[in-house]
Amino acid sequence: MSTTPPSSSSPTVSNSHDIFSVNPYESHPNLRPVEAEVLWEYAKLAQHVKSLSQKTRALHEEPDKTMLARLRVLEKKMGLVLTLFKASVWGVINDQPAPEAYYDSSNNTTIQHH
Repeated sequence: MSTTPPSSSSPTVSNSHDIFSVNPYESHPNLRPVEAEVLWEYAKLAQHVKSLSQKTRALHEEPDKTMLARLRVLEKKMGLVLTLFKASVWGVINDQPAPEAYYDSSNNTTIQHH
């Protein structure tokens, strides 16, 4: 199976979106129809990967402003939740009665629950 690009006699792809509608390998003289179809699928896959790479690079270079704003709001809310949680745990601990201690004959302090 030959993997050479289409020759000058075959139709050329003018832009990247034509690859999804026109098979540039279709009339290549050295390819069987199934080979042309396989190469076309690879070309479409390559275009998808290239598009994904460009979008990923764009996201990496400039963060999404709306996503950052939403994450800041979430960060503030999580800080508030943590503070309230700590306060409620402190309140529960303080509401418990203090254990009674007594001294036995050896002057050991032992906690007894009644």
